[in-house]
Amino acid sequence: MKKYVMVWFSVGAGLIYTSCNDLLEMENDGRSTIPKVFATKGGIGAYRNACYLYVPVTHYNRSALCDDAQEADGNFANSLYSYWYGNVYNAASFSATDGNPWSSYFEGIRKCNIFLANIRHVVAEDVMLTEAEVSGMSAEVYTLRAFYYLQLIKRYGAVPIITEAYTVDHDYGADTRAPFGEVVKQILADCDSALARPDVQRGFSWNVFYGQAGIMTRAVAHAIKSQAVTYAISPLWNDGGYSLEEATKITGEALYQCLSHGYELFEDTPKPAIAQNSYALYFITRPDEQRAYDKETIYGRTAVEVWSSAGMPSTPGQLKAGPCPTQELVDSYEMLATGEPPITGYRDEQHLNPIINAASGYDPDHPYEGRDPRFYATIYYNGAPRTLPAAGAPTVNTCVGEPDGITVADRRTTRTGYYLRKYNNWKSERDNNADGAVRLLRMAEIYLNFAETAYQSHGPDEKIEIGRNYRFSACDAVNAVRDRAGMKIFPAGLSKEAFEKKYRNERRIEFAFEEHRYFDVRRWKILEETEHYLTGMSITQNGSNLTYTRIGFERASWQEKYYLYPLPQSEAIKMRTHTGVNWQNTGWE
Repeated sequence: MKKYVMVWFSVGAGLIYTSCNDLLEMENDGRSTIPKVFATKGGIGAYRNACYLYVPVTHYNRSALCDDAQEADGNFANSLYSYWYGNVYNAASFSATDGNPWSSYFEGIRKCNIFLANIRHVVAEDVMLTEAEVSGMSAEVYTLRAFYYLQLIKRYGAVPIITEAYTVDHDYGADTRAPFGEVVKQILADCDSALARPDVQRGFSWNVFYGQAGIMTRAVAHAIKSQAVTYAISPLWNDGGYSLEEATKITGEALYQCLSHGYELFEDTPKPAIAQNSYALYFITRPDEQRAYDKETIYGRTAVEVWSSAGMPSTPGQLKAGPCPTQELVDSYEMLATGEPPITGYRDEQHLNPIINAASGYDPDHPYEGRDPRFYATIYYNGAPRTLPAAGAPTVNTCVGEPDGITVADRRTTRTGYYLRKYNNWKSERDNNADGAVRLLRMAEIYLNFAETAYQSHGPDEKIEIGRNYRFSACDAVNAVRDRAGMKIFPAGLSKEAFEKKYRNERRIEFAFEEHRYFDVRRWKILEETEHYLTGMSITQNGSNLTYTRIGFERASWQEKYYLYPLPQSEAIKMRTHTGVNWQNTGWE
């Protein structure tokens, strides 16, 4: 049985499209068989590029599917978000929310399997490659396969482990869904296989060289390991596959390796006319994986257009308000002077009656003053300077009746009284998109993943040796991130329970609108607590007096089934037919 690959090239751009089919046997009509593809330097490079076609693209839109935001489209019938908030989706229609990652990532895994099965037989000098280049491409593809499996288990939980390309006589009846921890072991094994390859420029390097944007690196492999094992010891996924100590060793190794190879938090202080602080500047700066300027980004993705797709009606050319930050997110930003949360909870289920922390310094009549600097870099609130520098600049007015105020009948206006500022360069407009990009992997996550495993295994304050001349406690790791933000450090002596509460809030703030929150509230098993009731702030103005009134939104998307994606209905039916076992996730049958 012949296997063939169709390969299209664009001069100067490399591979544009590649597809594989090992089910049909056809005469050679100009298309190449798999052995012929792996017999040439160009064919090998093209197939390697094809393995990259499934790398995920992060976006801020997912924030409206958790408690970070309420989507402006949520009020409109038949919109994605109205279906989500109303619990209308079923397994057959769920693909509208995120495409079809089950099929997409398994297709990527299949390409990776074919590449790895064939590259091992390549003699480097026969195809005008060096041994380092062949080894390096293998490492990239091992990392890609690990990346795709990580995306699958985050969404579906248990999935089959497939490390060889299926043949036409494959017995599908023998397939099983491997437990989460078992899949994580495969992810870590793939990353370790990649990291065992030489660290040289033409091999598997720490560095991204000219013309290599988007390539897998050693830092990516460590970041994948760090995230995978952090998820593996989370309440939703902890099946005993990893002990807390093992998880801490792995996240500590990732932190050590990245720090010792030049990765660091972005701390450049911007000029006042550019951005409010270093956190704001980082997110309006395009990713620089070569680390000439941005040494925090481990893996960056494409730029976004907040000004038009999540902007304000007062911006010419704006199309919609998109995901509008919730009051719960606003409440999570601590006070700068004290490091205390302004709101410690709510007296009612609907979150309309907050419990104010008198020790924090919060003034409910001036609710946006004196907050964590990341608040000002992330959210447009009533009175926020629309442009920089702030002195004399126009300010945002979200009061009822104003162009940027709350309405329910226009997708261009906020539902919550807030708009997204993160990624938005105030200079962006119809003819000049200067907005930033959502990072897929960055150094702040490596710090916080270590903190999450370390406080559980060793407590908040015990210093752990993670590598030569590097000793960190969980508190130290969180404080590195807080110090960059300009916030007071966590005090020593916190109990595990107190540390966990502050840590989870810190993670929410640092990663707002970066997709983490969607998965965090699920793996921590707090979906009902965070998803059922959400609020915004309606502001009315009478002369110079402002009245703040919390308004509520109820969602039906907090139920147990929303912890996981459903398998595509056709796949669930197919596998039940083959195996006699119901593969569908709970609640989606």
